[in-house]
Amino acid sequence: MATKQTDISFPPDRSREDPIYKPATNPANDPKHSAAFIFVHGLADSAAAIENVGDQFQQGNKLPHMSWIFPNAKHNNITMDKAWFTPNSLPYLTPSRPELVPDEDEEGMLETVAYLESLIDAVVESGVPAKRIVLGGFSQGCAMSLLTHLTSSKYSRQLAGIAGLLGYLPLSDQKQRIQEIRAERGLKWNEERKVPVFLARGTKDEFIPRRAWLYTVEALKELGVEEAATDVRLYEGLTHTLNGALLQDLCTWLEKVVPAVE
Repeated sequence: MATKQTDISFPPDRSREDPIYKPATNPANDPKHSAAFIFVHGLADSAAAIENVGDQFQQGNKLPHMSWIFPNAKHNNITMDKAWFTPNSLPYLTPSRPELVPDEDEEGMLETVAYLESLIDAVVESGVPAKRIVLGGFSQGCAMSLLTHLTSSKYSRQLAGIAGLLGYLPLSDQKQRIQEIRAERGLKWNEERKVPVFLARGTKDEFIPRRAWLYTVEALKELGVEEAATDVRLYEGLTHTLNGALLQDLCTWLEKVVPAVE
């Protein structure tokens, strides 16, 4: 039987480059049996710079039923490069002098959450159920994937899984603020859905300190992300980058959360 390719029409956005879309190499006959991974790049990076991750999976015939979407952040006039939000000094670094840390760019973060929601909308409209969509990212992309999982009015706790690679949870120094955002949006945990979360960190990460990582893991627990559904991986000697061991573990995890069903 011939397979049917799922087409996705992404929302136009003149403020940023279009996402890079890599269709499944062996798409399911029924779009409901397809899967998609929206992979979000880091600060000063781009979709083009990380699309090779999807290439590696597809060339290795890994998850051939899954399509890949690589979105692009806007150009940030402060960083003078692509950014999902304006970065600042991590609050974890000066816990004794929080007044010295500039406010986090909550407005930019929530704008990005809304944009990621629009991409998920486009995938859902193509026929792929939300429970077959994975959202994940690297560094700032990790931050935005975690925040979307916690605060999205449409997709909080609705997706197949969340992958956070070498990043941190923004606003986690203000856990109360995340709870306030959830309350403002009328969000409650759906106890029947335990969304798997994959977290990866390199022990030699020069940009995300261990303090931030530990705080993130603890904050996620306090905010309702189940420890039993969270796969936490540490990679000895890994700097702020991706390597083969991490991608292999990510592949194994993806095969569990969005397995082939045909």
